Amino acid sequence: MLTKRIIPCLDIKDGRTVKGVNFENIRDAGDPIELGALYAQQGADELVFLDITATNERRKTLSELVTRIARHVNIPFTVGGGISSVEDVNVLLNAGADKVSVNTAAFRSPQLLNDLSREFGSQCIVLAIDTRFEDGDWFVYLNGGRVKTDTRTEDWAKEAVDRGAGEILLTSMNNDGTKQGFALDITGRLSENLNVPVIASGGAGTMEHFADVFEFAHADAALAASIFHYKEMEIPDLKNYLYHRGIQIRF
Repeated sequence: MLTKRIIPCLDIKDGRTVKGVNFENIRDAGDPIELGALYAQQGADELVFLDITATNERRKTLSELVTRIARHVNIPFTVGGGISSVEDVNVLLNAGADKVSVNTAAFRSPQLLNDLSREFGSQCIVLAIDTRFEDGDWFVYLNGGRVKTDTRTEDWAKEAVDRGAGEILLTSMNNDGTKQGFALDITGRLSENLNVPVIASGGAGTMEHFADVFEFAHADAALAASIFHYKEMEIPDLKNYLYHRGIQIRF
């Protein structure tokens, strides 16, 4: 059995780590370089860096900041935000990223997933999906949660994996920042029906929430932000809790 992964997320705006609730009410959460180094030291399994306004502001990810963060971490490092071409991925991998996360650009031009997986390998390509439950189903949202689509999340995830996405980063907009727990239903459906790892994101508030998403939704990894940024939960304590719950975890 593969070990479950704990992944802190650095949402970046104007060079700072930020966090909101339901993708709104953004507030400062600290220096991304200091936080990245701290999480690596604490035993995080990976780190995700998302330039959350890059797509909406029609610019590229901050590659210089990626380079600076990469110098301070010794764990796998995924970068996303404004990526729309093979050239963009080249820049970020050369800057120190291990994987890249694509979202809106891949939805708008699905061939991008084919191109990226062929050029860099599926293991390098993470498809991020922002999803909201409404009208009886989960639908894909774009541009940092600002633009609704009529595409069901499960349909898009399956197509993306068929095109070469090697991992799914699934963020529930309904749960994001609420600290009421992960969206177990849609996470479980993707975990059950896809043959790639699924990272659950949005809603972590307690250690039990992490156990639930691993035990009941069978997520491969769980991502969180504010509970780590604001020192509400320490990664070593979380891993110790999960270990004693019988969940395979890496120390």
